[in-house]
Amino acid sequence: MQRCEREAHGKASPAVAALVATIGTWLVYRITAGVAERYAEGGFRWGQIGTASLVSLAHGTNDAQKTMGVITLALIAAGQIDVSQEISIPLWVKIGAAVAIAMGTYLGGWRIMRTLGKGIVDINAPQGFAGDTSTASVILASSGLGFALSTTHVASGSIMGAGVGRKGAEVRWSVAGRMASAWAITFPAAGLVGAVMFLISRLMPELIGAIVVVAILIGVSLYIWLRSRKDPVDKHSVGKDWDAEPDAAPVVEAAHHVHH
Repeated sequence: MQRCEREAHGKASPAVAALVATIGTWLVYRITAGVAERYAEGGFRWGQIGTASLVSLAHGTNDAQKTMGVITLALIAAGQIDVSQEISIPLWVKIGAAVAIAMGTYLGGWRIMRTLGKGIVDINAPQGFAGDTSTASVILASSGLGFALSTTHVASGSIMGAGVGRKGAEVRWSVAGRMASAWAITFPAAGLVGAVMFLISRLMPELIGAIVVVAILIGVSLYIWLRSRKDPVDKHSVGKDWDAEPDAAPVVEAAHHVHH
């Protein structure tokens, strides 16, 4: 029962984050209605340093914990950790998970930032502040309750909510739809790849099988990274205007009930 409740919470997290961000964005613009735009933008840019730091902290309290949990379970299954005593996650597992997430963010962060900050909604500083706050709040609350969820899903929901919460903003629902499709594909794809890697490792002696699987992982990762370099996104291009999608829909109507 508890497992079902936790899975349901994880699936609902993007919607919860979107609702929180919608209300937060509306409040931000309502409170700062009389403030000159340049002062509001400047203030919220500084505020985003704090909220973005909270998102990073929240990311570590949830996504990184899941990674460490999977590795620790593998060590228990292999008999490397004695379950008869108090289980302690090895230091190298913590460091490895932290380094892997940091490297992944460094290598792919610009592209994700462009998709969320320009592709789904062309957000400005107040919206970014509200979206970051919503993301950090939902993830930290979930971590405290022991619910596992995806930072990407929550952040995407928050960005869409930030778009809906601003009067006259525009949400590119086709981009959001493609992201949702990718999320749906990842579940069976991850299971399939895991099964194939397991079968490959079983066909060889243990050490050789492990080396082959790691080599395949590194090779595929390198191939994906090299392909991404054909259309690079960096600090110079991350803020460029996103080509408007044909079915991008103004959300004035969707936000009407929030503003009135």
